[in-house]
Amino acid sequence: APFYRGSDCCLLTFSVDDSQSFQNLSNWKKEFIYYADVKEPESFPFVILGNKIDINERQVSTEEAQAWCRDNGDYPYFETSAKDSTNVAAAFEEAVRRVLATEDRSDHLIQTDTVNLHRKPKSNSSCC
Repeated sequence: APFYRGSDCCLLTFSVDDSQSFQNLSNWKKEFIYYADVKEPESFPFVILGNKIDINERQVSTEEAQAWCRDNGDYPYFETSAKDSTNVAAAFEEAVRRVLATEDRSDHLIQTDTVNLHRKPKSNSSCC
């Protein structure tokens, strides 16, 4: 699972029309924490998505999903539809907010060489 390494957040996604996918959330979370080598799982930014809300045959209620989020780390929960884009942008925006809130902002800055334009140059000549 090299694709987990270096992750800044995790969006765990299940299908609201598939109760088995919902029941797998805890396993997926454990797997992610293990393979991503998360040092502080209790403060790692997880966002939970209940996808396929455009489908009428729902097997997982909003209340059931919200309760799981509360009980497993007080994670934000979004009901989404990848098909019609419902709440997808909002979920990703929340993920970014969580990353920026939990990490030092300077970690996200690209360090470059700088030149001080206000400093007076040193004289290389010497007086004898």
